[in-house]
Order: sequence, then C-alpha cells, then structure tokens
Amino acid sequence: MLLTVEDLYVNYGNVEALHGINLEVDEGEIVTILGANGAGKSTTLMTISGLISPKKGQIFYKDTKISKLQGHEVVKYGIAQVPEGRRVFSTLTVQENLNLGAFTLNDKENVQKTLAWIFELFPRMKERREQLAGTLSGGEQQMLAIARGLMANPRILLLDEPSLGLAPILVKSIFETIKQINESGVTVLLVEQNARAALKLANRGYVMEVGRIVLEDRSESLLKNPEVRKAYLGG
Repeated sequence: MLLTVEDLYVNYGNVEALHGINLEVDEGEIVTILGANGAGKSTTLMTISGLISPKKGQIFYKDTKISKLQGHEVVKYGIAQVPEGRRVFSTLTVQENLNLGAFTLNDKENVQKTLAWIFELFPRMKERREQLAGTLSGGEQQMLAIARGLMANPRILLLDEPSLGLAPILVKSIFETIKQINESGVTVLLVEQNARAALKLANRGYVMEVGRIVLEDRSESLLKNPEVRKAYLGG
C-alpha cells in the first residue's frame, strides 16, 4: 500500500475532530473522500500532509511512518497537497508560485522537466507565467494551485475541493486534468463536494460523517448505494 492511515484521532483544542480514521490508497489509484461540510475531510488531508499533528494513530508512506513529520518533511516523501480555496500567492507571478512548489527539489534538470510537463498540461499557465497570480480568474487560480502542487514531483497528490466555486464547464476541465495527472503515474486522494463527478473519476471512495468513516466501497457500488444516492447524489 502506498499510503495507510491507521486509527487516526485529531483534536482542535478540546474538540475531537477525527475519531479513529482508517483508510488506504494504493499506487496508481484515485480515491475520493465524500462527506458533508464539517465531516473531517480537510482535516484528514491536512493531517496526512503534516500540517496538523494527530493526537493518536499512525500514517505510513509505504513502510515509513510519517505521522510525526512536519509538512516540509512530508513533501520530501512525495506527498503534496493542493489546499481548499486555491491559496495562491496573489502578489507573486505564476512562475514564482510554481518555483515555490519545487522548493524541496535540488535537481534543476528534473524541475525544468516537470515545468515543461506542467506547461503542456496547463497551456494557460505558460501564457500567464509573468502575470500576478491574484489577477487570474478563479479557474486559472485553481489550475495554478494544482500545477504548484505538481512542481514537487509528488507520488501522491492530495486535492481538497478542486471544483469549489467553479463554473460547470471549468469543473469538467479540472476533472479531465486530474484524470490525465493520474494516468501520468501520480496517485490521487481527492476530497470533493461534487460527489457524482468524484465517484465517476475515482476507483474507490470513503464516506465520512462527523469525523468517522462510515462506508468504503468501489466507486461504481457507491454510485448505486441508496443511502449515498439520497445523501450526496440527489436521490
């Protein structure tokens, strides 16, 4: 297994946000986490990324325990997160944002190779490379956020609500791009409110409710599950 989360508990002060999460992501998969706002999806991703310290439980990248590492150390293992809300550096150019995504890499030749691939994946980013990130459209900022994550040359990409606030036509484009990224060899763990689109894209899915995983199955089974259809797919 490429990524394993075992019995993960996370607190915000005295409030327990995650209550014993278990999940696995195998190499080459797209796995999605579904759930309502406040279910603990983003907390799960941020804990995997080392941005939040768990109260209890373990996270493994292959056979290496990473649950006590800080964020910049986790990135070195090949795990990069694209945060909810894009969070690009608005006063920096597109190119400067991309450069920051590669801050853990020392191989300049590899960085340039990754950059060339990203410009093929997102031609708009090449056109806008000298433009300030804050002047990009919402869709372009989402492209930049994903591209910045890819600059770390990750084995696993954690995507938090990539379609949030985007027009339907842009949502379709973003999901097609995620599929391309996965086909290039990057494993994807996806948190997404658009449950139908996420399940159509993913191999497997987990359903979270109030800090717990209540259901796990193949995506095609979750799409047919009456409870999932009622709660997340509009009946």
